[in-house]
Amino acid sequence: MHAGCGLPGRRVCGAVEAPLMPHVLALFSQETMPQTSVVFSSILGPSCSGQVQPGMGERGGGAGGGSGDLIFQDGRLISGSLEALMEHLVPTVDYYPDRTYIFTFLLSSRVFMPPHDLLARVGQICVEQKQQLEAGPEKAKLKSFSAKIVQLLKEWTEAFPYDFQDEKAMAELKAITHRVTQCDEENGTVKKAIAQMTQSLLLSLAARSQLQELREKLRPPAVDKGPILKTKPPAAQKDILGVCCDPLVLAQQLTHIELDRVSSIYPEDLMQIVSHMDSLDNHRCRGDLTKTYSLEAYDNWFNCLSMLVATEVCRVVKKKHRTRMLEFFIDVARECFNIGNFNSMMAIISGMNLSPVARLKKTWSKVKTAKFDVLEHHMDPSSNFCNYRTALQGATQRSQMANSSREKIVIPVFNLFVKDIYFLHKIHTNHLPNGHINFKKFWEISRQIHEFMTWTQVECPFEKDKKIQSYLLTAPIYSEEALFVASFESEGPENHMEKDSWKTLRTTLLNRA
Repeated sequence: MHAGCGLPGRRVCGAVEAPLMPHVLALFSQETMPQTSVVFSSILGPSCSGQVQPGMGERGGGAGGGSGDLIFQDGRLISGSLEALMEHLVPTVDYYPDRTYIFTFLLSSRVFMPPHDLLARVGQICVEQKQQLEAGPEKAKLKSFSAKIVQLLKEWTEAFPYDFQDEKAMAELKAITHRVTQCDEENGTVKKAIAQMTQSLLLSLAARSQLQELREKLRPPAVDKGPILKTKPPAAQKDILGVCCDPLVLAQQLTHIELDRVSSIYPEDLMQIVSHMDSLDNHRCRGDLTKTYSLEAYDNWFNCLSMLVATEVCRVVKKKHRTRMLEFFIDVARECFNIGNFNSMMAIISGMNLSPVARLKKTWSKVKTAKFDVLEHHMDPSSNFCNYRTALQGATQRSQMANSSREKIVIPVFNLFVKDIYFLHKIHTNHLPNGHINFKKFWEISRQIHEFMTWTQVECPFEKDKKIQSYLLTAPIYSEEALFVASFESEGPENHMEKDSWKTLRTTLLNRA
């Protein structure tokens, strides 16, 4: 079950992926088309599907019909022209958009236009409404209208502060706030609200900029290519068991790292992939790559953890100790599963299924694999990872009903989450035959992203161990070649294919020397 052919490649729960350490965006080139998750949470409430909420006011038609360029079905907004959707975003004297519509449209609009262009159009609509109010009998309601505009801008700057890092967007924001301030010059309530909003926005931008600078300074663990041959370290060299021998504690520290890394991912980062995934170049998104830095960093963490697991196993000299190491990581993966940390669990399983580890038949023969078989069952890729999705649904329901912070933890397998978003985008068109935007599609993308963001905001309840985390984040990891050298030196090649691979690898390394 665990034996590989010894060729470079990656066996993940029965499915081979190559080469080692693929970038998350490379997933988009795969042909298998998974279904999107059927787990629907109540995080956003009934309006997550575009249900019109009482007391919010409504633009457009009612159930089963449309007014202007907005189409509703059973009270749900399902499509509309871009212009009508933009107008639906802007408040009026007696209307304020539902918060979930604000989030969904602001998130999805970047597929069709940059945020600064949307801000410019919002500003134009505000001017038109302001002029109508000034010329009509409802001039006294200008202050109320201005307050609603400020509230909309406040929600925008809080949900997507990075939109305003762009100078054009900031200029448009200043232009809009200048206009609405004129509507309340007497007591300055609106002006005060704008000042508070602007201060909060600048603080958010500064904090995010500092975080990104810190992330850029953090480098992945050094890749240890090892000596030409004889990669085995001295028996006294420290390994993971010398730092932490408790599987639960290590799983908790992995959860700390996961939540820390994933907390730097924002909704617009995920939408950046969607908006540019049709223009892939060497598995990378065209456009502003700085906005996907957090995604790449998180994906690199998954790959580094997989390679660290393989390194820890392959560099052990004695078979008895390698067996213990494998059983330890199996227990760690199981504890990750119990916590709800599916991403670390998948990374650990992937590491143990890398060919240099999987081919160690003599070592695996001594391992009590019953626990590992259960883990592989949970991550079985058949039926679109049905078993994993069932476990994820259970963790999601536990999180929603949680009485403690420990029960709130849900860390999905990130690569699968991104694939779900990608195929949801790929399967469903952006525009309907009548030219309308297919807003049903964007409700669902928004719902899944919002649910993911809710999971990322959970505070880790476990005590932090800096020593363990330092080892996990900085311990040298073997290169692919070094892993195979260590693997073949532990257990020699057993078939013609492995013998040819070992001979080729030795020749390559000796010639390089």
